[in-house]
Formats: sequence, C-alpha cells, structure tokens
Amino acid sequence: MAFYFTGIRSFPKLWKSNPYLGLGPGHSFLSLFLKDCYGIKNQEKWFSLKTVSPQNTKAMNLLVAKARYVRKKDEGSSKQVSADSPHMFAAGAAKKRSQMNPPSKEHVLPPVKNIFQLPTKPLNSEEWDKLKEYFKEKANFENWIISQMIKCRSSVDVAKSVLAWVAAKNNGIVGYDLLVKYLYLCVSHKQTSEIIDVYEIMKDRYKRLESGAYTLLIRGLIHTDRWREALLLLEDIKKVMIPSKKNYDDCIQGALFHQDVNVAWNLYQELLGHDIVPMLETLKAFFDFGKDMKGDQYSNKLQDILLYLRNNQLYPGESFAHSIKTWFESVPGEHWKGQFTTVQQSGQCLGCGKTIESIHLSSEEYEFLKEKIMRDVIDGGDQYRKTTPQELKRFQDFVKYHPPFDIVIDGLNVAKMFPKARESQVLLDVVSQLAKQNLHVLVLGRKHMLKQNSRWRKDDMEKVQKQASFFFADNISEDDPFLLYATLHSGDHCKFITKDLMRDHKACLPDAKTQRLFFKWQQGHQLAIVSRHPGSKITFQHILIYDTVVQTTGDSWHIPYDDDVVERYSYEVPTKWLCLHRKT
Repeated sequence: MAFYFTGIRSFPKLWKSNPYLGLGPGHSFLSLFLKDCYGIKNQEKWFSLKTVSPQNTKAMNLLVAKARYVRKKDEGSSKQVSADSPHMFAAGAAKKRSQMNPPSKEHVLPPVKNIFQLPTKPLNSEEWDKLKEYFKEKANFENWIISQMIKCRSSVDVAKSVLAWVAAKNNGIVGYDLLVKYLYLCVSHKQTSEIIDVYEIMKDRYKRLESGAYTLLIRGLIHTDRWREALLLLEDIKKVMIPSKKNYDDCIQGALFHQDVNVAWNLYQELLGHDIVPMLETLKAFFDFGKDMKGDQYSNKLQDILLYLRNNQLYPGESFAHSIKTWFESVPGEHWKGQFTTVQQSGQCLGCGKTIESIHLSSEEYEFLKEKIMRDVIDGGDQYRKTTPQELKRFQDFVKYHPPFDIVIDGLNVAKMFPKARESQVLLDVVSQLAKQNLHVLVLGRKHMLKQNSRWRKDDMEKVQKQASFFFADNISEDDPFLLYATLHSGDHCKFITKDLMRDHKACLPDAKTQRLFFKWQQGHQLAIVSRHPGSKITFQHILIYDTVVQTTGDSWHIPYDDDVVERYSYEVPTKWLCLHRKT
C-alpha cells in the first residue's frame, strides 16, 4: 500500500489522541536541528551511500609620531605589518594575524565524510521497509533518516511519507521526537498549513512542550493569520522560564509584520526588562518598519534604540546600517543625508569633517575604573593562584616609592614576540628605543630571566636594567595584575606594552559598564609592536585616539558598523562608519 499524501488532515488516524499530562519530553537532540544545516545535493537516484617620569607626553607623542614605516625584513618575523595598517583592535586584525602565522598542518588528516543522496520523492511502505533493512545497523532508523532530511533540507512531502509509514506500523501514532523533527522541516520550508496541522496535533496531545518545540511553533506561526497564538505560546514559556531572545525576536517580527507596533514595542521593553540583549535583527526590524511611520513618537523610539547601541557598545551589521540610513533619509521635513565612510587616525570623519569623540576617559571615569580594577582584578581577583599576597604587597611598595612611569612593559611577553630572535636582545631593543625618548620605563619580568642561557644573556639584561626600572617576580607569578596596577597607579598618561588582550581580566569586572570602560581605557593605552629590525629598530602601531561607539551631536549621527566581508572578533571594533547629518 503506497503512502503518498498531501496533508496531515487527510489521515485522521495518523496520530491518535493520547494526552500527555506532564511536561513534554525534553530531548537534547533538538538543539542540533536549531543550528544551520549543511546541504547535500539530491540526485535522481533515490538513495546511495559512499564512505569518504613626571608625565612625559611630548616624548610619548614623538615616539608614536616616529612609528610610521616598517622595513620589509626582520630577523624575528618573516612577514611584516605596516604601522599605518589597522590598529590591533580593528575589525579583522586578529584574522590577518592568524593568516600571517598559520598553524602547522603537519599530521593533519582530512576529515572522513559520509556522502549519500536522500530520496527525492515520497516512498511507499514497502520501499521504506527495504531501506530500513539496508540500514539495519541504525538503532532508530526513522529518527536518523528524518535527521538527514533536516540537514539536507529535503522536501516536506518526502518527510511526510516517513511519518505515514511510521503511523501505519504504530496504529496511527507518531512519536514526539519524529513529530518535532518534521515540524522543524516544515518551519524551514515555511509550509504554514503543515505547521498549523502539527500545532493542532501537539496542542491536543501535550499540555506542555519542551522549549525547542515552543520555539519552532512560534517561529512557524508568526507569518500566519494565527500569529497571535504565538504570543500565547510565549506566555506558556514564561510559566517555566524566561523566553530566549530568539523567542522575543520572532514575536516582535510577527507583530511588526502584522502592523501591530504597540505589541512589538511592549515585547521589546519586556525583553530589556529581563536584561536580555536583543538580537540585532530585532532592532533592524523596527527601523525597517519605521519607513512607513510618521510622527515624533516613533522617531524618538528609534533614537532610543541607537542610544541603546551606544550604551552597550553594540554595532549594527552592514544591512542594519543600510536600514538606519534609509529610515533617516525617509523622515519627512528633516533633510537627513547619510553616507558610508571611514575615520582618519586623527579622529576626523572623512564624510562630514566632524571630530569623533575622544577615547580618553574623563577624570571621574578614570578614578571609577581604577578603583574597580584595584578591587575586583588585583585585590579580589584570581591572581593569588599564581602569586602571593606578600609578593603583591612587595610590588605595591615598589611602585609607591618610584615616580610615575610612562611605559610599563610585560618583559617576558614582549621578549617572545619574535621567536627567531634571542629573547634578551628583543627586550633590550625595545627598552633602548624607549629610553632614547627619555621615557620612564618599567619592565616586569620573572626571576629566571636573570639566569644566563642561550635565550637570556646576562650582559643584555644588565643593559636593560641600566635603562629602565625593573621588577622581577617569582617564576610562578602572573604578570598581568602587576602590569595593570603599575599602569593605573602611574596616571592616565601611562601606556603599557603586551600582546595579551586582557580578556580574562575584563571578565573579572562586575558589570557591563565597568567592562566597557576597561576596554575603552585599554584601546587608548595599549601599545602594539608590529615589527623589529636588527639594530634596535622597533616599530609601534598607532593607538586609537577616538572612541568607536554610536554618537550624536543632535544634527549629526556617527554609527560604526560591521562590514559583511570582515570577520570581527569580540575584542575588536569596526573600521567602517555611517555618517548622518542634516542638510542645511
């Protein structure tokens, strides 16, 4: 008997009513199918399988000004980066560094893949029986084959024939797992009638579902005329947990799609009330919807969203930036003009000529951050795991009785930047160049660096100690807390040198505001060495002097955004800007 069918309703006994009075089965498999699926090309054959000092700002400015060009060769690195290239926190910089120093490919074997073609048309029961026999090693063939269909985005009709085959063997009942997987396929193909059919079945059989099924049903219902039932499902989720940002995004997008902006905005405010960071797609949807809205009330709400981006250091993607630009230019009577541009190292926007906000913290912000880092990273952090309170006290006394430093160097970190060069020589080259600028330098090191060996020559280290202050900690100590303490204690002019991006220490800070201030301070104070040439020629990369954050002056907006073709890490900032200003 063949099971080619067009709708679940045509099989009234396909699933018998069998209410489940408790929570629905909570199966972890669902998370696998809420991710992006890879595709495998379908063929006409239905199936085959193959195996396959006082503050020395003048000297500091001179140091940075001299760092402009890089020689092409270096004994410590086979490839060089221009000093005029994007700064170390620029979007895509980490990706470029990884490409310059690719990991070793030795002993790496190509992955073995299973290559197969799934059925391209519905099968009858006899054909499914034969296929199951062929794959008899599969413990649960029915779930396995539906999983493969999800990965390959197979036709809903083919998947439906699997369900009909299972129902025929089980007195019209299809299990929960199989039903949810079928629902996933229907949602991915936006088969609204099938989604509603599965929704009715699940509503009849189960009083509660697990979160993955709720997510699929919400996503499937929002573009149907029964979209408000997605809001009821959201309420069901709230009874046991806080809905995810994706749940909120789907409901907000559904409300906007159906022109109910009040529901959408209330859901957005509710989401923020849970301290959930909204998806950028959610915020973009408000701007897309706003092109048809008139009046100051909605306009003010969109500007509140832009300020939310600013306060949380969030960056729109390229498509979102285009939506923002389109909305501004559509506001009647405002005469906004937008352009995509960049910002010069001086902080001047190439689009309108305005100067972008400074990266430097106010005195109040600096003192607030200093106190937080001292308390949460240095005094109360995890540094005692690698040092002792006695050694930390010894270092604090050392800093107290020295004048403020201009540069603090993580000696061991800097010395290892150019693996082919002798470590003591690299450190000496860096310190010598800084000392020539009359900068008061502090070198933080480990005691083993003073022992003579092929990597650490005693005469090099003696020259280092003549040109800089130094503090050598126990070999088991952690350098970073010392570096942060000395830099902050010396004042806002003091810079530090390390290639460590301090992500662990940023994570120790208690709240998002303090973490954002730390990152802002870090960008304005961390010097990067981009090249070393034999003969003490060290090239430093420029430090950002402007803040990469959404900002406005009332008659202008500057919005940094992510370029679609650039892979930006979380500790990097965009280099592209949307410049918006009123035409006068």
